[in-house]
Amino acid sequence: MTDSIKRVGVVGAGQMGRGIAQVAAATGLEVVLSDASQELAEKGKDKIGKVLSRQVDKGKMTAEDRDALLARITPVDGPAAFGEVDLAVEAATERFDLKVKIFQGLDEALKDGALLASNTSSISITKLAAATKRPELVVGMHFMNPVPLMALCEVVRGVQTSDATYTATKALAEKMGKTVITSNDAPGFIVNRMLIPLLNEAIFTLQEGVAEPDDIDNGAKLGLNHPMGPLELSDLIGLDTVLSIAEVLYTEIGDPKYRPATLLRNYVAAGWLGRKSGRGFYRYDERGKRVVG
Repeated sequence: MTDSIKRVGVVGAGQMGRGIAQVAAATGLEVVLSDASQELAEKGKDKIGKVLSRQVDKGKMTAEDRDALLARITPVDGPAAFGEVDLAVEAATERFDLKVKIFQGLDEALKDGALLASNTSSISITKLAAATKRPELVVGMHFMNPVPLMALCEVVRGVQTSDATYTATKALAEKMGKTVITSNDAPGFIVNRMLIPLLNEAIFTLQEGVAEPDDIDNGAKLGLNHPMGPLELSDLIGLDTVLSIAEVLYTEIGDPKYRPATLLRNYVAAGWLGRKSGRGFYRYDERGKRVVG
């Protein structure tokens, strides 16, 4: 099954979807990229091109390799154009209702035997699979952000996921240069089950006036040897995504230790989502660089 995966579809041309498309194309796979419109898919490809052009300017890749990679990415108008892909990856906003709708559309569009994966960071693969007519071919393929730089892919097995689907997905992720860890279907899987309580507790620390953002982040970086502080990492992930995952953990597990901080809820309600909105726990310019002062 693995060798037959030569064409991949990616739903979502945002930060995660673009990263998945870029890494897949860099592996030599043909990629079909969609979003809510053809225009958004085209813009997603353009942003990949800008990232790669900076790599060319730094001498980290050739212009020829950039052009060849981009030529393997085809923007399309919706997942209805996914009829010839061997595996589709959904990388939409972390909302169950939206993902189910996308999954049902993909289930109708995909050819028989094609695999259906979700990049969800917390939502049940079992529940998503149950909404399709191919539950044994559904799997979680949780990439880390930013996809081209992070070495990990968390492969998640729903209760219906077949051994063949799991094996093919793991092999594909490894072909894409990722180290694979495997999780059974549980809220937050492995990484976010550990990460979100850390981020949320850092936000509680800020909310309660214990310390300022820089002190919290420097405490994690210099005291715990973390590469990023929890507040700046939350800004990178997107505070709306952090909140969505925290709500899944709190709702599904039922333990009050997972309750999202009020400050997190308020920032999301205000539209302060982190780097992508220009403001979160810190302020950012249009290129996502932190503005100091």
